[in-house]
Amino acid sequence: MKYIGAHVSAAGGVENAPLNAAKIGANAFALFTKNQRQWVAKPLTDTSIEAFKAHCAEHGFGPQQILPHDSYLINLGHPEADKLEKSRAAFLDEMQRCEQLGLDRLNFHPGSHLKKVSESECLTTIAESINWTLDQTSGVTAVLENTAGQGSNLGFRFDHLAEIIDQVDDKTRVGVCIDTCHSFVAGYDLSTTDSCTAVFDDFANTVGFKYLKGMHLNGSKKELGSRVDRHHSLEQGFLGLDVFKYIMADDRFDGIPMVLETIDDALWADEIKLLRSYISEGANG
Repeated sequence: MKYIGAHVSAAGGVENAPLNAAKIGANAFALFTKNQRQWVAKPLTDTSIEAFKAHCAEHGFGPQQILPHDSYLINLGHPEADKLEKSRAAFLDEMQRCEQLGLDRLNFHPGSHLKKVSESECLTTIAESINWTLDQTSGVTAVLENTAGQGSNLGFRFDHLAEIIDQVDDKTRVGVCIDTCHSFVAGYDLSTTDSCTAVFDDFANTVGFKYLKGMHLNGSKKELGSRVDRHHSLEQGFLGLDVFKYIMADDRFDGIPMVLETIDDALWADEIKLLRSYISEGANG
């Protein structure tokens, strides 16, 4: 089963996210459980939590179809102790919010070295941050998103993700989300069927599909290897459609939330239909 949706708004309360996902014909969705541009948010109310769960049940969204995303402010590899502590506290809060909502995964960008420490040291700090958080939570998997490699952000190579996972104590609660735009601009060519085969074989060998817990399906405004994070609509930009046809036809991508973060939300319903049409094509041919 392919679970396809978009990163929908939770404005007015997290309970509105499943309703917004249902409106565009999604059977998966992503959301922020708090304002992603703020460090601290008010706790979730019992009313919101109950309504979120009820709306998910009403529209058939199980935890395996939902991919919450943490705040963009968090840097679990921060080289400065006080700022690392602040990021870890914020990440713990995000994980606890997922626990409250009955969600089983939290997507996040690994972290940045800020040109103050080595890549390896930063990757170790990220793994230590994950371990620290997992020790204080239960039932929620920390899902590392591959990045575009912009600035000093790590996670743009599969071996970065593998190095972090290798240092996580509880490997049953760590996973990966692959973003198609990020992969492409980081230098992984996803523009043809053959190149997709090579890239995902590399992922299988370096990280392993058992760790794949989500996908972000995005076109790219920037060229292959540019390391500039600019999403585009599926049918626009430099990436092309072959990668989405490939993913929809490959059962290694079954059973995980695959969400659009494309730039025009007015197109999401049509993009979901387009992606589903590729499932039918794959089945027929």
